[in-house]
Amino acid sequence: MACNQTPKHDPLPVADYGLLPFIDKPYFFEDSPIWQDDFEYTGAPDPAKWGYDLGGHGWGNNELQNYTKSTKNARVENGKLIIEVLREKMDNNNYTSARLVSKNKGDWTYGKFVIRAKIPQGRGTWPAIWMLPTNQSYGTQYWPDNGEIDIMEHVGFDPNVIHGNIHTKAYNHSIKTNKGNSTVVPTALEEFHVYATEWTPTSIKISIDGKEYFVFSNEKNWQAWPFDKPFHLLLNIAVGGNWGGLKGIDDSIFPQRMEVEYVRVYALKK
Repeated sequence: MACNQTPKHDPLPVADYGLLPFIDKPYFFEDSPIWQDDFEYTGAPDPAKWGYDLGGHGWGNNELQNYTKSTKNARVENGKLIIEVLREKMDNNNYTSARLVSKNKGDWTYGKFVIRAKIPQGRGTWPAIWMLPTNQSYGTQYWPDNGEIDIMEHVGFDPNVIHGNIHTKAYNHSIKTNKGNSTVVPTALEEFHVYATEWTPTSIKISIDGKEYFVFSNEKNWQAWPFDKPFHLLLNIAVGGNWGGLKGIDDSIFPQRMEVEYVRVYALKK
């Protein structure tokens, strides 16, 4: 979500894994989730599993929304988590939204993370399903030194193009060394899709509907691979910002929502 990059209108091809400069040990994941939310209830998101990031200070990207914990912006109904952006004034911002976090309620080192969701549409929206470190373990800056895993990002001005990225001290957009890929999903805005990552000690693999399109391998130094500490999940929709607002905001589209049918985490088999 900290992405600030030139949009990829011509997505890169799916990687040829036979040419990757590493050999990934065969890791496996447990068959049953160790943590999940299937949203089989109504009302506010389960407080045992989700907390909130709150406020409207731009979030490092000059974003224009104010994140709240109101059920207007985050709620469960009809078996789905709804994260909804409203065009309404709050403090110095003209939009409200929600940013749910599993921090200190769901934190993991390695695992398979599977989220079935339908994303919002329209110029100015910037939804994300992503992960951040729960603690600062490396370097002098929380970000990018301690890493970020973007399982799904989308910017509304580039319909049906889905992005997966990682950020580290060595690889991030601020120094023009970003590592990531994008892929076209023709029904990204109309249908639910399964966004997932498989995180092991040797690689991070990002996929849509079971099709891997980005792999990042462990280079065995913390500047490139801080991914051996606990991370937590985030679900949010931003408005505008350095990337999401690159081509302006269409105010006629609001309200917009991201709908999530389930979030499931599978442990790495030992």
